[in-house]
Amino acid sequence: MQIDVSAIKSIFNPKLRPLIGVDISSTAVKMVELADAGKGQPRVERYAIEPLPKDAVVDGNLASVDAVSETIQRCWKRLGTSTKFIALALPTAAVITKKITLPASLREQEMEVQVESEANQYIPFALEEVNLDFQVIGPAPSSPDDVEVLLAASRKEKVEDRVAAAEVAELKPVVMDVESYAVQAAYELVTKQLPGEGAGQIIALVDVGAAATKITILKDNQQLYSREQAFGGSMLTDEIMRAYGMGPEEAENLKRSGTPPDNYETEILHPFIENMAQEVARALQFFFTSTPHNEVHHIILAGGSALIPGVAEIVGQRTNVNTILADPFAGMAISPRIRAKQLATDAPSLLVACGLALRKFDQ
Repeated sequence: MQIDVSAIKSIFNPKLRPLIGVDISSTAVKMVELADAGKGQPRVERYAIEPLPKDAVVDGNLASVDAVSETIQRCWKRLGTSTKFIALALPTAAVITKKITLPASLREQEMEVQVESEANQYIPFALEEVNLDFQVIGPAPSSPDDVEVLLAASRKEKVEDRVAAAEVAELKPVVMDVESYAVQAAYELVTKQLPGEGAGQIIALVDVGAAATKITILKDNQQLYSREQAFGGSMLTDEIMRAYGMGPEEAENLKRSGTPPDNYETEILHPFIENMAQEVARALQFFFTSTPHNEVHHIILAGGSALIPGVAEIVGQRTNVNTILADPFAGMAISPRIRAKQLATDAPSLLVACGLALRKFDQ
């Protein structure tokens, strides 16, 4: 009998323990598993995407825990792994975050007490109704004797729904992150593809989801501006359903890979892409008028709607800004079991799942 040494090592070293990043979006469950390729460099081991039934997740809330759980289980089986430890994320809107300053001399238990008393000021719910966590970011810029601490709180039911859906699918959640932080972890990999790794440049990360487009504008990983606009891929799905009398699943299939009717590109797809480009241009205008900045050097497109062929070119033309698709895996080694071309195609929709999978490499 052969002994799997890597499995034995991973019991004693949590950093080597396999971890799957699981993103529950409004339309699909996405999973990414990264392995250590040596020297702390990640390798893409496996990934899978499984569509969710319509309205199983609405506005980030699990409307049907059973439907989500079944989808998680199908996705995990498709992934073909033995790993059951997972990292999940809460929607950014479901989490209250606040930076506070505390004395650096506090021990962890004293800090917990202090964080709880501070949290009372910022959280509009009773503390017994929330999950509260905090992380020391580092020394406070204004005072050498203090540290900056990031406080995060969410209603307990938001956390419990996601944990329940995973546990019914027989998986073990060990990390609960926030979607925006997971995206930022993956975004740091994407910027490595830009000239000078994006240093000193203003970059707009545009995430076009099913129901909304989230625009985050950053410089050297510091957020300058963020905005959400009510525009998303579900508008294209609705238009396909209306034009061809299709159900939601048929329409989604047509968007992804189906053989489109003759007038689809000219009458439905191109107007949708043009609208998306206009939404991005409008968001940039809002940024210019509400901040001292008057230029953006790069646009990075992410989210399910970024998978539509030709989107980056048209957004780039309409905004006159260099536009690329988000691919956090571009610099990584890839397992031979993965089709590299398919991964590159799906990559813009996998930012949250990738960012969660990276938690395995946290110090």
